[in-house]
Amino acid sequence: MSSINDSNQYMRNLIEKFPENLTEAIDISYQYRLKKEYQTFRNVVICGMGGSGIGGKLVSSWIQNDIDIPINFCQDYTLPKYVNNNTLIIASSNSGNTEETISAMLEADEKGATIIAVCSGGKLQSLCEKLNYEYIIVPGGNPPRTALGFSIVLLTSIFGQLNLISKEKLKEFEQAKDIIISNKNEIHLEAKELADFINNKELIIYSESKYEAVAIRARQQFNENSKILCNHHTIPEMNHNELVGWYGGADHYAVLFLETDDWHEKNKKRLDFSIDTIRNKTTNIKSIYSKGETILIKSLYLINIIDWTSLYLAKKNNIDSVYIAVIDNLKNTLKN
Repeated sequence: MSSINDSNQYMRNLIEKFPENLTEAIDISYQYRLKKEYQTFRNVVICGMGGSGIGGKLVSSWIQNDIDIPINFCQDYTLPKYVNNNTLIIASSNSGNTEETISAMLEADEKGATIIAVCSGGKLQSLCEKLNYEYIIVPGGNPPRTALGFSIVLLTSIFGQLNLISKEKLKEFEQAKDIIISNKNEIHLEAKELADFINNKELIIYSESKYEAVAIRARQQFNENSKILCNHHTIPEMNHNELVGWYGGADHYAVLFLETDDWHEKNKKRLDFSIDTIRNKTTNIKSIYSKGETILIKSLYLINIIDWTSLYLAKKNNIDSVYIAVIDNLKNTLKN
């Protein structure tokens, strides 16, 4: 029991530091400036897995209306064929030892792509030094999912330093930090209520499509911290398939909608229709609402609620929120 309590206290401390991590990451971004002069890129591919990979998806969703070139993702060992010397590869691995990311980076080097890495050290740093690529060092030693603040700020900083987006984007992280801190009590209350709502049910998370990265982050947190399975989908896409699947729905499902005030007008109508349809199969329907003026700030507010919810749900079921031995066992199996 004490071991589980200690682990959950450790996780609590890490989640508590999220606003502080944003400030620390901003300081790192100002201290570390890219030194090389770079060409004009035609596309960007962000390579990263799990807690390191989700940062790229979030940042991409925040800057999609600011950047003039496409951003794609590689969450595997191999890169898309189109990657070439006009491609920017951003390799993100908190540990610096993620084998899929390292494999993709080595292929990128062979293809002549430009590479910039974000890591805490490890093989990724060594390879960057050997192959003469720039990298940004972030604090390590904690679960990658708790290092999100560093990932999202420094990825955003890279885009800004390369003049792919405005450098002013970083100011939104300070605004997000302030909103999270000023609403701390409300966030904790909502997280505890949400944990009660989810407990002993099968969770399905819905968001508007531009917030899908937030829904993925939520799913990952419930997977790793709370040790539960859950699914996610987006509006309007779910209206073309999963909505029909609700004919087979049942009351053991808990449905969580991530709502913001910037939904497309058509999607607002789709949301209302979807809720009415789902209510025929389950009464367990709940929405959480963002605060803030921009998609970045709204996303981080929702993420903070979910992070706390995942911990409170773990504590409710006497679950160790830090424990991920099955992933460690997989890595050892792959090594052998």
